[in-house]
Amino acid sequence: MSMGTSVGSIEEKIRDVRGQRVVLDSDLARLYGVETRALNQAVRRNADRFPSDFVYRLTPGEREKIAAACDDLAALRFSSNPPYAFTEHGALMAAVVLHSPQAIEMSVFAARAFVRLRSIYASHTELARRLDEIDVRASRQDANLRPIVQAIRQLALPPIPRRCSVGSASADVR
Repeated sequence: MSMGTSVGSIEEKIRDVRGQRVVLDSDLARLYGVETRALNQAVRRNADRFPSDFVYRLTPGEREKIAAACDDLAALRFSSNPPYAFTEHGALMAAVVLHSPQAIEMSVFAARAFVRLRSIYASHTELARRLDEIDVRASRQDANLRPIVQAIRQLALPPIPRRCSVGSASADVR
């Protein structure tokens, strides 16, 4: 990995927008060592490689909310165009169309970051399912165990992310 980039630093650039994990165009361009303008131009030139489940433009309202919630994105308020949001597949496809060595190298690390986040989510989902089973059993057998199960459930919740996001249904910033 060149330039001191780690999977963790890429994970910090992954945000939740519309219920999807995405990387905004400016962050992806920095990771790939190109200007945002060059990245977006490559996407436009290869539009057939970027369906809507790979990349989409944020609405002006989403741009405002994420700019207000994320200190590192405050400059978005002054941008004339809302940014593009790249899903995992879109971020990887961008590396393909950019052809730069840094883009190819970084796409490997971006893929690992998405996979790691997916694995963390899956493990928390499985833990929550098992706690539900224990909770049902405990409520049948002994009401005194219920507070213990609830305390474990609170401890098992994933940490609140430091990054910001735009929610899916109401577009609220978390």
